[in-house]
Amino acid sequence: MAALPGIRRNRSMPDSSVIPVLGYPDVPAAAAWLVEAFGFVERLRIGTHRIQLCFGDGAVVLAAQAQAAAGGCSVMLRVADAEAHCARARAAGARIVGEPTVFPYGEKQYSAADPAGYVWTFSECVVDVDPADWGGELVDPAR
Repeated sequence: MAALPGIRRNRSMPDSSVIPVLGYPDVPAAAAWLVEAFGFVERLRIGTHRIQLCFGDGAVVLAAQAQAAAGGCSVMLRVADAEAHCARARAAGARIVGEPTVFPYGEKQYSAADPAGYVWTFSECVVDVDPADWGGELVDPAR
């Protein structure tokens, strides 16, 4: 998959610009079913609580329901500058539910709720990190 214009690559994140995050009670079983039934390809496994799947140039993250937003789903978007994006969202009245934070997997992320209560997470690559360095397992390095 080609990198997005203006956004650095990070082996710990799919290259997709929009990444739905769906909650499941049994993440490995859900991933296996989606691979078999719909033809997804497993990209990254983080224990049994989070799995990234790819389909063409798209991606989806399956997360343990306790990690998914209220309603069982949220959306993650890749951005070039999380701090600036957060300031823009705050100025427009977004309710920031997670301030910009740098995580061990090389991403700076913040989360905001829209007027309907949906949670959106915006993620900026700050450094390319090998998933093995933070406990992930890159299943398909080509993705």
